[in-house]
Amino acid sequence: MAITSRDFRELRLENISRAFGTHNALRDVSLTVKRGEFIALLGPSGCGKSTALNCLAGLLSLTGGGIWLDDRRIDRLKPEDRGFGMVFQNYALFPHMNVRRNVGFGLKMQGMAKSAIDLKVEESLGVVRLAQQADKLPGQLSGGQQQRVAIARAIAVEPPLVLMDEPLSNLDAKLRLEMRAEIRRIHRLLGSATIYVTHDQDEALSLADRIVVLRDGGVRQIGTPQDLYNRPAHLDVAEFMGFRNALPARIVRKHGDDVEMTLAGASLWGKGMDATDTGEVVAAIRPSDLVPMPDGAIGATVTGMEYSGENFLGSGRTADGCEVFFRARDAIDPGAAIRLGAPPDRILVYARGITP
Repeated sequence: MAITSRDFRELRLENISRAFGTHNALRDVSLTVKRGEFIALLGPSGCGKSTALNCLAGLLSLTGGGIWLDDRRIDRLKPEDRGFGMVFQNYALFPHMNVRRNVGFGLKMQGMAKSAIDLKVEESLGVVRLAQQADKLPGQLSGGQQQRVAIARAIAVEPPLVLMDEPLSNLDAKLRLEMRAEIRRIHRLLGSATIYVTHDQDEALSLADRIVVLRDGGVRQIGTPQDLYNRPAHLDVAEFMGFRNALPARIVRKHGDDVEMTLAGASLWGKGMDATDTGEVVAAIRPSDLVPMPDGAIGATVTGMEYSGENFLGSGRTADGCEVFFRARDAIDPGAAIRLGAPPDRILVYARGITP
């Protein structure tokens, strides 16, 4: 396998911004990506992640900052002169060209000799395990196969950086899982850097070496999947990472990072994140960590149960009117009164509201 990536040390985004009139879609984003890293840009719709990817690709110009590949500034270069591979959500394959011609299209545009193109196409199709499909048209392939053709086309030019814009969103659940493994395998094989846009936290957690969480065009947190899953720095990041319960509470006292608070008429402990020493706070808890127990601190009335396979996902309402979501091994009848609890280190405490 001769397909690899062009050598480089790092890609640097230095305070990049992109404005559309008075709307700042991207605000002072800085990030350094090392060769071999897999970076996920994660966030809800409109957070700026696709804008950042299009600025990297050269499809959008910057209105501030710069992009550097080692010592070379590249944000002023045309897209074709940056040498990056791009994988789109909708595959962007030519329907009238067979797989072989689609994969070789970028190489042909570079003016490469046909014999060299044929070799690179063969190698690229070998990497994505589609050599037997080379003469088929895209319409004769499954969605997963079409996405692998798009990946083969991106890696055929041996890019230092592969950009992927929500490439799995059009696939069914089974294919998404299979393609996650394929994308990670190909990334490791090539040794290039990958920047991957997604709104799916599970994709980001399973694929990335580091995750960049964006909101309103700015960076909220950068960290490993473990960092973001276990210790989101802000309440909005916690909510995006699955802390579905965000319950109002009041601090009673603090001991280091440990916080005692009152919540729904009960006293319990959690881990302080950006919480103040006193006053109104929010206790963030994942439904998977909040379970019925006889001595649970939080009282609630069950309002619904949803079967989720190994367990049930329950919803309830506390005496002060807050909706809570919890996990239970068995179904509980609506209207039943229950006590809920969670390990103190799985209850994260944040200042009330979203930190700017």
